[in-house]
Amino acid sequence: MVRANRQDPRGSNVIPFTPRRRSGKPSILRLSPEYDGMELLYANDQHPDTLFSLKILAWARLEDGTTQALVPWLRDLVTASALSDPLNGRWEGYRLPDSDYLFRDAPEHKVQELDAALRFFGKPGDHGCQEIPDTIGTHAVFSQDEFETLSLMEVVSWRVHGDGTPQAMVADEAAVTQTPVLPGDASLVAAEQQEGFRYFFQHGIANRLKEHDPEALAAIAMLAARY
Repeated sequence: MVRANRQDPRGSNVIPFTPRRRSGKPSILRLSPEYDGMELLYANDQHPDTLFSLKILAWARLEDGTTQALVPWLRDLVTASALSDPLNGRWEGYRLPDSDYLFRDAPEHKVQELDAALRFFGKPGDHGCQEIPDTIGTHAVFSQDEFETLSLMEVVSWRVHGDGTPQAMVADEAAVTQTPVLPGDASLVAAEQQEGFRYFFQHGIANRLKEHDPEALAAIAMLAARY
């Protein structure tokens, strides 16, 4: 694992393995994808002097009027403030990629974009669902035998339904009729509703799992035992 020092948080992304104890699913009004590589920083009690980073998937306007970053976090898509369990990780702020510029409020251009989108489109219930592409390499992990074997599928997109809940969309290979599979394709199904769904991981750890990396496999074994 590569860590970023709290005083100089410029290290590479570190993917969390410690399980959360409660769901952090937000009630979302609108999403704005993050295309500039901004990162979420978090800490945990096991490494109090270290900041870890995750690529931000999108910025969300929530029912309470706040605008927060969203990241896939094990079983859920969660807001920054949902990373609040001191045992498992807590949000510390955001940063621009490869820089020392740290901040805690959503960027003003994203706030304005979400304001304008809500004025134009209305709330989710007014127009069905919103769907955005996954731009951070999220993979869904499946296992039906207590992690004796694993299957990984790329998340193509994320949908926010009329009730404000998000779902990760993966391709049903048997239903694919054309490639590449793009957001909105008829072959897409919700990962969370598929048999054997376990976790979400960003591409770094997903690639290590594909390569049978011992450290990554050991972390999966720990998750299987604890969560």
